[in-house]
Amino acid sequence: MNAPDYASPDNVPIPAIGWRGLLADWGSDGQAFRVSWGKAMMWIFLLSDTFVFSCFLIGYMTVRMTTTMAWPEPSEVFSLTIGGVQLPLLLIAIMTFALISSSGTMAMAVNFAYRRARIPAAALMFTTAALGTAFVGMQAFEWSKLIAEGVRPWTNPMGAPQFGSAFFMITGFHGLHVSAGVVYLLTVAVRLLRGHYESRSNYQIVEIAGLYWHFVDLVWVFIFALFYLW
Repeated sequence: MNAPDYASPDNVPIPAIGWRGLLADWGSDGQAFRVSWGKAMMWIFLLSDTFVFSCFLIGYMTVRMTTTMAWPEPSEVFSLTIGGVQLPLLLIAIMTFALISSSGTMAMAVNFAYRRARIPAAALMFTTAALGTAFVGMQAFEWSKLIAEGVRPWTNPMGAPQFGSAFFMITGFHGLHVSAGVVYLLTVAVRLLRGHYESRSNYQIVEIAGLYWHFVDLVWVFIFALFYLW
């Protein structure tokens, strides 16, 4: 029996040539990762984003511990006055509840997607996006309140001037991630609702979107602990 054209006379496989070889080289990454290309790239992106957020938070902690001026008290800076009563961290608690709850709806969306229930999955993704939008809206209100009180990236009437630059930079960068995630979820949800993934019988994109959203929620836990509780 003759040896196949992709093997040597000793039955030792040799690399394919031409277009087949080029496509095989490009596709070999999927075999190396042992997961889908999309999921692998999302994990790599999240790993790089972890380094960026880590640098920001470490820089914040360094400034916080080395500044010679008094750091503003979070319970006073982030308080709301309702009916003449000052409620510390009320807005932050609602924001956090909304974002953490969105992780639960996103997890349920992934579960429904893998069960081929595209309508409930899309509905839960819309709910997740709505909670994310509410979070960004409350964050914009928080920013406007601090700006009205005179807090700027270069000055702060409540204490250390570094507070403004650290707060606006880190929470703004996170808010940008949440906003991008809302657009991402809405795009996937609309395509899911229209049956785009039904034709390919591949709903992994919902899980990939979920990985991004859970990462955004996890980062907020660290921001919440360092900015509002420390």
